Amino acid sequence: MSKEKQADIPFEEALAQLETLVERMESGELSLEESLASFEQGIALTRNCQQALDEAEQKVSILTTNTGDAGTEAFDDDA
Repeated sequence: MSKEKQADIPFEEALAQLETLVERMESGELSLEESLASFEQGIALTRNCQQALDEAEQKVSILTTNTGDAGTEAFDDDA
C-alpha cells in the first residue's frame, strides 16, 4: 500500500491494520524482508493514526476555546 493511500484510510481501519501487522510480526513466521516491509508499513500507519489524533485534539481545543465558559474535566473511567 502506498503512503498516499495510507493517509486516506480512516483512523479505525489504520489502527486495525497496525494491530494485524503487529500480530504477524510477533508470530515470528515472517522472513527478514517481510518483517522489514511490515515494519515500514507499520511506521506509516502509526504516523497516519498520530496525525488523526493530533487533528482531533486540535478540533477539541478550538471548540472548547470558542465556547467561552465551557470547561474541560479529566475523564474518570471507573466504569
